[in-house]
Amino acid sequence: MSNSIYATLSRQDGLLKELQVVANNIANTNTAGYKTDRAVFAEYLMTTGADSPSLSMGALAGHSFDLTQGTVKFTGGQFDLALQGEGFFAIETDAGQRLTRAGGFQLSADGELITGDGARVLNSGNTPIQIPPEAERLAISGDGTISADGEIIDQVGIFTPNGQLQRDTDTRFVADGGFQLAQGVSVLQGALEASNVSPVLEMARMIEVQRAYEAGQTVLEREDQRITQLISTVRDR
Repeated sequence: MSNSIYATLSRQDGLLKELQVVANNIANTNTAGYKTDRAVFAEYLMTTGADSPSLSMGALAGHSFDLTQGTVKFTGGQFDLALQGEGFFAIETDAGQRLTRAGGFQLSADGELITGDGARVLNSGNTPIQIPPEAERLAISGDGTISADGEIIDQVGIFTPNGQLQRDTDTRFVADGGFQLAQGVSVLQGALEASNVSPVLEMARMIEVQRAYEAGQTVLEREDQRITQLISTVRDR
């Protein structure tokens, strides 16, 4: 296979992965707490033979996330929580602890504060939050303190990661280095943070990537025709 085909296939593979990232961003435009994803690519050199120059290739090296604040939308839900500032809620899932900005919570039958799929929300001490069954007139203050009838029950934990984040699901992240309590973050009760995806920018990026992919496909087709013609010429001699 020629070097030009190797290089173009590498580029096509990268463009396809980026297209998948952009498509996922668009699909999550209306997902509360979603953060825009960006594919990060790196260049590497591949040897083509002892007496031949190396070939520059590219590959997906990882992802970066736009963690800027999304628009806060007021819902009036008692356990809908939005964060203002750099921080995350912590939840306990079957796969381990995760960080999220998606604050659409509810009460379980056992009185625990949970996500829609049953993951338990953690307090500032990194343990599940339990709401007494007799509690009424619940209020959650700006620092996450939960009160019922004027008495403090618990405090919603707000954390910042130590090191880089890895996406687990659309709205959940793994903090490989662990996390610590955040400072200067406010909790808004009765509100949710909307996705920070810009549909216009993502659609423009999708068109750009699609055109680049189509151009690469044209290069591959022409190179295939060139090689086919060369083989045919040699065979007919």
